[in-house]
Amino acid sequence: MKTTWKPHEEHGTLGSKQKRELPDTVFAFPTKRKEPMVDASHVRNAVARFDQVQGVTDAEREQAFANIKAAAKHYGVEVAETEWRQLGKLPHTPNPVHSRR
Repeated sequence: MKTTWKPHEEHGTLGSKQKRELPDTVFAFPTKRKEPMVDASHVRNAVARFDQVQGVTDAEREQAFANIKAAAKHYGVEVAETEWRQLGKLPHTPNPVHSRR
């Protein structure tokens, strides 16, 4: 899968205005503009939240994982997983049965 991610100047904490101004190419999920990756911290966050992203197809997940790997390499973040399915695809939501205890 060809990546669409491209490096962008580092931003640190992104407010909603800064996030809106980012190009699509800095997002793990560029068409949905989800999980911006502008520094190592944001790359680690994209990995950690990968399985929480909703409303995306398997093809979009494959693209996002390729983008994560490219951003991780650029920012020196180690990603042990070799395919996106190792990160999961279903959101982690509380099980209502367990929440009632």
